[in-house]
Amino acid sequence: MVFFCILYYYVTKSNNSITFQPMCIYTFVPVERSVIKHLKKDKLYNPINTIMKVTGKIKMLFVFAVSMMFANNAQAQDTAVKNYDQGFKLGFGVSGGYATQDPYKLALGADARLQYDLTKRYSLTLTTGFTNLFVSEADAFPGEATGKDLGFIPAKAGFKAFVWNDEFYVMGEAGAAFAVTNGFDQTSLILAPSIGYASKYIDVSLRYEHYSDFRKVNNNGTTGKGVGQIGVRLAYGFEL
Repeated sequence: MVFFCILYYYVTKSNNSITFQPMCIYTFVPVERSVIKHLKKDKLYNPINTIMKVTGKIKMLFVFAVSMMFANNAQAQDTAVKNYDQGFKLGFGVSGGYATQDPYKLALGADARLQYDLTKRYSLTLTTGFTNLFVSEADAFPGEATGKDLGFIPAKAGFKAFVWNDEFYVMGEAGAAFAVTNGFDQTSLILAPSIGYASKYIDVSLRYEHYSDFRKVNNNGTTGKGVGQIGVRLAYGFEL
């Protein structure tokens, strides 16, 4: 009789870690002494090495199986991202802000935005609408009798990237502003970085918008160029 320990492993998983637990089953196997003597003589009989070889192969098989499981899971997640349903969204918003250069004060506007989702995190946008920069009658440009509001139509293209929890984003926009009120006929470049929060239907953002070619009053009372505003936008959107 020969006394054997059959060693095997089972896998436990907790807190995202995998542990191999050894187990041993003891058993007696009837073997002729002459056979054992012959095996020892030929150096073929070594129960410890045999057990270690077998358990090593079993462990390698378990590691391979677990690796394949994680690889399949990662592939499934990657496929889910690639198969994201791209499409258009349309949103309507209102905004209010304050101009950072004289003679302008408050800013109010309304807009429509078309958004195309490239992936779950990245989108392209096109925005247009109407914005009015208010000026009091007493705050006139040099050489003018009264102050006049500046109303313009913006046309902007943008790129939106969700950076946290697929809800908080940063966005950059660039385009042109076409003045249309009170005899203004200027066209200005627009640059507008913003940060915001978006759910399925609601979009709230804070932005700085700069109009590089619109007139302003410098601190010394002369006329210069470059007007900005800090504004908040609240919008409602839906999928098309």
